[in-house]
Amino acid sequence: MPGRRAPEEERREQIMRAAYDVALREGIDGTTLRAVAAEAALSHGLVIFYFKQKDQLIAALLDRVLATTAMLHVSEDVALLPRVPDRLGAVLRQELARLARDPRDLRLFFEYWALGARDAAVRKKIGAALERYRAAFQALAEEMPATTAANGAGVTSAALAAVAVSLITGCAVQAMSDPDHFDTAAYLAAAQGLIERLAPAPGDGAEDGRGGPAPLERPTTSTPSSRTRRAPPRS
Repeated sequence: MPGRRAPEEERREQIMRAAYDVALREGIDGTTLRAVAAEAALSHGLVIFYFKQKDQLIAALLDRVLATTAMLHVSEDVALLPRVPDRLGAVLRQELARLARDPRDLRLFFEYWALGARDAAVRKKIGAALERYRAAFQALAEEMPATTAANGAGVTSAALAAVAVSLITGCAVQAMSDPDHFDTAAYLAAAQGLIERLAPAPGDGAEDGRGGPAPLERPTTSTPSSRTRRAPPRS
């Protein structure tokens, strides 16, 4: 009797797992439809049924990698922390622990990043994912009391979100490339210290008109109509 016919979703997942393994071993460029078919123990024609071209398979694999490296999920216990600096610090620890559990995803992320230098579609997809990742951090940062940097420039929620994402990716890269010497705990302690310095003590920060600290401002962009027009020089 013929074997059980696997449902389409199950078969597609089998192909994606094989593509992931091939990409880790051979790199993105070496992830061909034939190589994936051999890894999955499927016929070349069956893989083509699901992915007509290599580019389609590579794009689907990128979606899978981005879902594990550039998507923020704040756990319920973290969301319930009363102090925003504690919340941000906990999210940093959560994200670093998540990426450290399986650095293979991060390896593929940076390989796709390099591919994006010559592939506009890949570059656009990674850029959109990172923008969503920063936006998730910005939602947290907007709850921080307004503060001022040492040079007098206001610290915006967008800037703080960008710094948080940079801390995560920078730490993950260093931990991946030099795991024997990179001290993740010390890195996190330093990051928490920086976050705490951005949280003024009660009564020290800007107020929101109701006696409480004002939240960090959203960045504003000037438009040609809002800029001060200068009179043309006299001849």
